[in-house]
Amino acid sequence: MGNYIDVIIPIPLQKLFTYSISASEANFIEKGMRVAVPFGKSKIYTGIVAGIHQTPPTVYEAKEIHQILDDVPLVNDLQLQFWQWIASYYMCTLGDVMRAALPSAFILESETSIVKNKGVSIDESELKDDEFLVFEALQYQSSLKVQDVMGILDKKQVLPIINRLIEKNVVFLEEEVYEKYRPKLVRYVKLNVNYTSEKALQRLLDDLGRAHKQKEVVLTLFSIAAKTKKPVKVSDLSTEIGVSTSIIKALIDKGVLLEYHIQTDRISYEGGELHETKILNTNQVQALDAIKKAFHKHDVTLLHGVTSSGKTEVYSKLIEDIVKQGRQVLYLLPEIALTTQLIGRLRLYFGEGISVYHSKYSSQERVEVWNNVLQSASKAQIVVGARSSVFLPFNDLGLIIIDEEHEQSFKQFDPAPRYHARDTAIVLAKMLQAKTLLGSATPSLESYFNVQQNKYGLAEISRRYNNVLMPEIQLVDLKDKHKRKRMKGHFSDTLLDAMTETLDEGSQIILFQNRRGFSPIVECITCGHAPQCPNCDVSLTYHQYRNQLRCHYCGYNTVMHKNCEACGSSELDSKGFGTEQIEEEVKILYPKHKVARMDLDTTRGKYGYEKIITAFEQQEIDVLVGTQMLTKGLDFRNVKLVGIMNADTMLNFPDFRAHERSFQLMLQVAGRAGRTNERGKVLIQTYNPYHNILQQVTNNDYQVMFKEQLNDRYNFKYPPIYKLIKITLKHKDFNKVEQASVWLAKSLQQIFSKYVLGPESPPIARIRNQFHKNILVKIPQGQSLSKTKEAIIKINNSFFSIKEFRSVKMTLNVDNF
Repeated sequence: MGNYIDVIIPIPLQKLFTYSISASEANFIEKGMRVAVPFGKSKIYTGIVAGIHQTPPTVYEAKEIHQILDDVPLVNDLQLQFWQWIASYYMCTLGDVMRAALPSAFILESETSIVKNKGVSIDESELKDDEFLVFEALQYQSSLKVQDVMGILDKKQVLPIINRLIEKNVVFLEEEVYEKYRPKLVRYVKLNVNYTSEKALQRLLDDLGRAHKQKEVVLTLFSIAAKTKKPVKVSDLSTEIGVSTSIIKALIDKGVLLEYHIQTDRISYEGGELHETKILNTNQVQALDAIKKAFHKHDVTLLHGVTSSGKTEVYSKLIEDIVKQGRQVLYLLPEIALTTQLIGRLRLYFGEGISVYHSKYSSQERVEVWNNVLQSASKAQIVVGARSSVFLPFNDLGLIIIDEEHEQSFKQFDPAPRYHARDTAIVLAKMLQAKTLLGSATPSLESYFNVQQNKYGLAEISRRYNNVLMPEIQLVDLKDKHKRKRMKGHFSDTLLDAMTETLDEGSQIILFQNRRGFSPIVECITCGHAPQCPNCDVSLTYHQYRNQLRCHYCGYNTVMHKNCEACGSSELDSKGFGTEQIEEEVKILYPKHKVARMDLDTTRGKYGYEKIITAFEQQEIDVLVGTQMLTKGLDFRNVKLVGIMNADTMLNFPDFRAHERSFQLMLQVAGRAGRTNERGKVLIQTYNPYHNILQQVTNNDYQVMFKEQLNDRYNFKYPPIYKLIKITLKHKDFNKVEQASVWLAKSLQQIFSKYVLGPESPPIARIRNQFHKNILVKIPQGQSLSKTKEAIIKINNSFFSIKEFRSVKMTLNVDNF
């Protein structure tokens, strides 16, 4: 009787493949180890062992494996169960989950390109013969495929050799040309406290005697600091006086000036002493007690705390308790690039016990974090990460914190698995017998509904830290302002007055417009023609800084037209406005003030986010214009005014969550204002000031919004009352996708009758030359979710057995957030 293993391969296969192994391999192999296996005619993949048994496959002859790649399992048993749950719940394959879960350095394939690491000097004597042959071949070729390495070495089992070269830093995989994300450190100087009084300063100037340049530095620093009341950069000081930094260094050496660094998080962590976590105020202590009590009854608790109420400090106390027990903590965030602030703060409390895991890190660094978590190393007791960190191989997880749990960034849309990190984390915590804390100032309807159903516990903080008042929110009626000619561009007189007052006080402003670019539509005044994207059913957006028309769906771009393509007229007008246009207008209105923009275009660079956030925190920017990136948990101390340029575009979006999202987005943006002792102000410009959601935002009334939205969801059978599965069909031939969607909808209706909606074309029916059709399947509360999915899979299998439909691409999106 032979020995066999079932292997997960990182491609979307419905079943696992079985391979044969020798008796000695059977004694060594364990579940969760990686093996190199042949698949198809000539491909080799890295697979994960999912099972060991003695039953040969009945349909095909089991091939032998090429090589065992690990000495110990890379994936633990619990993870394999977790992968299984994700695959069945989100209706995808284990191969999809494996590809999403493992850092790509773990997955070598025959198509993977191997590239020489130019930035490292290599001692050739340390390389074994076969490693040296690969290294030598890379001196003459820019990259090699795994297949090429097989030819060079004349052997099949080359993946272990490539793995050794990766470990020795000689080569890396082509898709992994990331660099480590490091918070930027800026050098600042201040006058030693001993010299800040006038007498002491005079004495110092006398002591400096003939060192005129040094005197000038001291006087200039004194006057700049007194005038701006802002930190002074070393670089600014040297350019202001026109001296080299060596003179400033001489003063630092004498102890006259003190040098310090400000990191992007405003808290400089030098790897020195650890600080105690902050002492909590009464409201925070009450919330902490409520969370601990709730955890006795519930596995999941929601912390509903208003913006700037100090939720992070409450999290820190909970983390402290878990770390003392020697257990692991996972801290999930929606947008890792914006959380340098948080990482810095946690490092102050927990030192080097924190690991960060997300896609900006290089593959090797992710592998390191993975191994540290697997081995329960002290370096990875607390993992801060984006949604992919739910896949890390935790052994002893005690707590998962999901901050800003309402954020839709937690949902993965493409490729499969289309999982929601919040929901998967809750399942993971249950498997590992850990507790989950959800935190938000504007909880999602789903989470708050679960609190009402007594599935989750609840803790609340209704006051801001230091009892700072919630910002004053005021609606500005644009219709009325236009009628009375009180507008300057896209700014009402009310907003301009508030901006002028704020800037005069030396405070900062955030302006929010949830659309990037200059204007979303360019239209010919003569004939009405608007340039369209050739690949998608959308008009092109004008980006002024590049003088380009761009498609925000497929990336198509062309130079801005001088004349109308239809009638040749030169009278082209732009309709609507984006962040670029707002930035331009503010620069014209306030030429003496520094304006910056934060959207997808300005944050594409490696440190795009960090540069802008650092500059804004250090008050080098007076007005920051941005999209929803600004809403995600940022903490700016000096922002006094927030302006929402047009609330209507969010409210009128064709989606059943539009009103809930608008409420969350506006309150989160508003929460950036007035976070110190002075009350902030928020102005919302709208053509419909009497809209219910806007009234609820003005009154900061989450409960009224929740009741009203939940009532709508009951009436129209949407989540959280009903579950949703969205099926999208795509094909470049409209008739084919039309026929296919009608056939599929009819088949589904025979089983689920009135609970099937569609087929329907989405608002943008063609993207990247593919026509889309959507079908929604609603699942009432009593109906079995697993049986519903089984029925859908059966119908899908029949669908793909029809020859004409095989080329139609289908995606299944469970809990379509």
